[in-house]
Amino acid sequence: MPPGGRPTKMLLRPPKRDSRARLFCFPYSGLGASMYNKWPDQVGDVEICRVQPPGRENRLREPHYGTYEELAEQVTEALLPHFDRPFAFFGHCGGALPGFATALHLARSGLPTPDTLFISSQVAPHDGPFGRFLQLSNSELVSELAELTRSMGGTPSPDMLQMSLRVLRADIAANQRYHLSEPVPLPCAVRVIGWHEDEEIRPGQMGGWKEYAEAGRHSETILEGGHHAFLDPSHDLLTELTEGLSSARPFR
Repeated sequence: MPPGGRPTKMLLRPPKRDSRARLFCFPYSGLGASMYNKWPDQVGDVEICRVQPPGRENRLREPHYGTYEELAEQVTEALLPHFDRPFAFFGHCGGALPGFATALHLARSGLPTPDTLFISSQVAPHDGPFGRFLQLSNSELVSELAELTRSMGGTPSPDMLQMSLRVLRADIAANQRYHLSEPVPLPCAVRVIGWHEDEEIRPGQMGGWKEYAEAGRHSETILEGGHHAFLDPSHDLLTELTEGLSSARPFR
């Protein structure tokens, strides 16, 4: 529960009050916060916080957020009390742009911004919208969802796939509408993560993110694995995500 406030549905579980730093993870298109179930709750002194947008899983009866800008406002309103110590955002592919949009909204509103924005397998906002998924038919998307469900250790069922398809279509529409005419530098580090075997977004396609960071605050790393490798995080991925926060400003 936020200090002095009420519980928020925007997180899969409430953050710990004694966390020194927090990593907020935005879900992949069509999915919810439970996609991070294979991730640990804590890595060193960094707590993993799973963001749960409306319109899916335990928030299925709520209306979809609409646009990334609208989601950023909702995330800010719900999670601002938890931005009281070092924090970072992580998103992969369709989850990366909502993380960026939230960081941008915080900066433009004069509110606390993340120490680091982690971008995995996504092109910069002025280079998009981009990606094979944006042009797929419903039947093709259902096949992709079935494969993704199996990658997460689940067994796809027709009802579950149709429900996920509705969420995925709405998420894809938000992605298709999101584009910046030019880069906007953020007051935080921007660390870009690519994957050697990723056939969806090649590491070389993410170079535009350099223009969103101040001088000396941009980095790129390429990890082993394909597009879904992040679902079962390797030691190298967790190290990349937490090493910056481990040396961030202290929490008092």
